[in-house]
Amino acid sequence: MSKETLSPAPVPTPDKKDRTKKPKFNLYWMYGLILVALAALYMNGDSSAMKELGWTEFQTLAKDNTFESLTVYNRKNMVEATVKTDKTGLVFKGDSSKLGESPKIFVKVSSPDKFTDFYNATVAESRIDTSLRYEEGSDTIWGYLISAAPILMIVVIYIYLMRRMSGSGGSGGPGGIFTVGKSKAQLFDKDDSKITFKDVAGLAEAKQEVEEIVSFLKSPERYTELGGKIPKGALLVGPPGTGKTLLAKAVAGEADVPFFSMSGSDFVEMFVGVGASRVRDLFRQAKDKSPCIVFIDEIDAVGRARGKNSNLNTNDERENTLNQLLTEMDGFGSNSGVIILAATNRADILDKALLRAGRFDRQIHVELPDLNERREIFGVHLRPIKTDESADTDFLARQTPGFSGADIANVCNEAALIAARGGKKSVNKEDFMNAVDRIVGGLEKRSKITTADERKSIAIHEAGHAALSWMLEHANPLIKVTIVPRGKALGAAWYLPEERQITTREQLLDEMCATLGGRAAEEVFLGKISTGASNDLERITKQAYAMVVYFGMSEKLPNLNYYDSSGQEWGFTKPYSEDTAKLIDTEVQAIINEQYDRAKNILNTHAEQHGALAQLLLEREVIYTEDMEHIFGKRLWLSRSQEIMALQEQAMQEQAEKQQEEKKAGEEEIVA
Repeated sequence: MSKETLSPAPVPTPDKKDRTKKPKFNLYWMYGLILVALAALYMNGDSSAMKELGWTEFQTLAKDNTFESLTVYNRKNMVEATVKTDKTGLVFKGDSSKLGESPKIFVKVSSPDKFTDFYNATVAESRIDTSLRYEEGSDTIWGYLISAAPILMIVVIYIYLMRRMSGSGGSGGPGGIFTVGKSKAQLFDKDDSKITFKDVAGLAEAKQEVEEIVSFLKSPERYTELGGKIPKGALLVGPPGTGKTLLAKAVAGEADVPFFSMSGSDFVEMFVGVGASRVRDLFRQAKDKSPCIVFIDEIDAVGRARGKNSNLNTNDERENTLNQLLTEMDGFGSNSGVIILAATNRADILDKALLRAGRFDRQIHVELPDLNERREIFGVHLRPIKTDESADTDFLARQTPGFSGADIANVCNEAALIAARGGKKSVNKEDFMNAVDRIVGGLEKRSKITTADERKSIAIHEAGHAALSWMLEHANPLIKVTIVPRGKALGAAWYLPEERQITTREQLLDEMCATLGGRAAEEVFLGKISTGASNDLERITKQAYAMVVYFGMSEKLPNLNYYDSSGQEWGFTKPYSEDTAKLIDTEVQAIINEQYDRAKNILNTHAEQHGALAQLLLEREVIYTEDMEHIFGKRLWLSRSQEIMALQEQAMQEQAEKQQEEKKAGEEEIVA
């Protein structure tokens, strides 16, 4: 059976051809029309008549005293003459009302000198009263350009501002001001997102929670067949620098899907209505790319609780943006493949409607890393750094309690800079310790001039802190004390805080007593106090106030908490009466006075050891734990610290064994 190819008869399409030939509208046409109109107005700005005369006719009119003034242009060899009002009809034939206020004529001359001779002779013979002046003159085109320069400058500035406000800059492509309402989200496509969970050290619990999202994006039918619905949004909550953004990128890279990244502040700018428009455009792009992940960093910029604006009668652009975001999160179906991830440091101020079921269903807490996680993070950041055998990740992890992932990255970078500044070939343990000291306390300022009395006062102050932290059971163990100025501090002491899950009243009181040791030492051994304890007093005042108002650790106000964690209940009014406020002040003062007296009693009991420690500080400027043991003896209160260390060691050992077993099982599976 044969097949024939039949070609349809050509159909004329003149309309289509005409449409393709029509030029597209461009905003720059408007700029061109404005320039032409301004040029036309400039050219026609002077309505006075002008006429060119021959030299013979000009001579006759000049001798008849026709001209009021004469202007000689030296460069052009031209004379411009203003005609007297009563002689306009003689020069210009026609209606004199159309000639303007000062009609002029011009004539070409051979040279300004010869014209001067003619003028002098005419004045002598005809007694004319025509005035004469000379000008250099300039090129007409150049004069027009100079005159039009302000107009051109205004147009250029206008175009520049429009492009800047549209966000297109020099590379935003066509659209100009019409792109203001478009989303500014940055798209990382499948091939662009190379970060996976292997690149994220620590965060074991957080990674475990987001694995469900990754699993859904890889195989959504596994959940939909059973009637399940994946959460539409997940909110990453935690302190700054803990890796929330990195974790969101790892989710996209692990699932191998497009990833839209945008900051909350990018939604709202100077134009009213832009925020809502950008939210709509972002979700439209996300639906076109589904399955995908939309990540909104610092969502509290637009997600604050509504009704908290002080300008109650104004149209709040931020609230309009939030309303549109709430609508869009309800607008797409659960199985559309678009998942919203957001990050914030302040989940307590977010609007309740944003956190309800169906929007951000779950909150994933990304906390500060513990000992094991810090060891893993150090392992990641030490890969590109040349270190020697003294740089141990276990030791570094123990010396950086409370550090976030960003802080640890900063420590590694600062240690490398310190080693390079010292001309070393590798980074050692001392460089890392100096980096920690610099980040915590600031740069050493050995050039700061202090008198002998000031140095003695600083040494006694810091020795008071060190002595009390050594003698109190629940105070943090001492690592190092120095009287070398760092940052804004004239002296500093470094401690190794215990990573507690809960804190008792006795622990808070011991810490408060150790903090007051500096001021107590000044009073006991110097008989006078100084301003050096201002930071210590600020800390213990806040701590005592928290014990009474937040933790309910007061004898006269037990089991009461006046803290509103939601930030939406009490507003500008205090949740207690004036009498209670006085009682709170009395209790705070009583707690501080009790610990201050306790600190002075301990220092009086160990005055000899304190004096030896202060003298050693004056001599060496820096002392360590070994020096404290030599003066005070072994610290009696090590049971808690040893218990913590043992538990941490056990956890690290169990984790290492688990990893080894998983690796062995994987190898056996490959062999099988």
